[in-house]
Amino acid sequence: REGKTDYRARRKMVRQDKNKFNNKKYRMVVRFTNRKCVCQIMYATIRGDMVVAQASSAELEKYGIPAGHKNYAAAYCTGLLVARRVLKRFGLDESFKGKEELDGEDYHVEDEEGDQRPFKCILDVGLQTTATGHRMWGALKGAVDGGLHIPHTNKKFPGYKAPEEKGQDAEYDAEAHKDKIFGVHVKEYMEMLAEEDPTKYEAHFSKYIEADIDADKIEDMYTEAHSKIREEPDHEPAEKKGITHTREDEQMTSSDGTTHVRSAKL
Repeated sequence: REGKTDYRARRKMVRQDKNKFNNKKYRMVVRFTNRKCVCQIMYATIRGDMVVAQASSAELEKYGIPAGHKNYAAAYCTGLLVARRVLKRFGLDESFKGKEELDGEDYHVEDEEGDQRPFKCILDVGLQTTATGHRMWGALKGAVDGGLHIPHTNKKFPGYKAPEEKGQDAEYDAEAHKDKIFGVHVKEYMEMLAEEDPTKYEAHFSKYIEADIDADKIEDMYTEAHSKIREEPDHEPAEKKGITHTREDEQMTSSDGTTHVRSAKL
């Protein structure tokens, strides 16, 4: 009723072939908030969607990316992180390493010869507009390079140019896509802003400045992040604060002295 789901599209994504019995049909769900990118691997059940693995670009700070958690390069890192995480969970991380040398070229893990079939899922972008060059394709590319089998073409990637006339071939500039993955567009904007408006530069890129990252270090920052994600994709749970709660009717009292009201479950 809130208009948050395209049920016609969802039905096609979750409906499984009847001859596959109880096999799960996995989806890679990509969503963007005002501050971060979230990628989840999930499957549908009669009781609701079940999440198998999740990665958020807010975790990228652990991998050396202090800010810029919702741009194309961060979306790529988030897709790579969720791919390595889900493959490690199912014990497939050694069998399917994906593409480690990034050049922007199209890659399909299912084309590689092997005894095992790769982990397959389909892309779920919700109600987002699937424009060419959108950040969602960065998350897709990261997951594919991370070793997941997600059916796709390069028609929506940055660097793709449709044929101008009938009969001509389409063009795909892999170098332009590689620049997006390594944040070259961020680097160029930093250089331009530092030269034209230093005050705005210091305000806009304050977290980069605090971390001693200038425009020349952007590409190295993402390169190191890709390596660290592959080395240690596991999620680190937040430390519990040790706060306990006691209930008296609907009044909840915390061990730190704060109180709030919570209705009793019926």
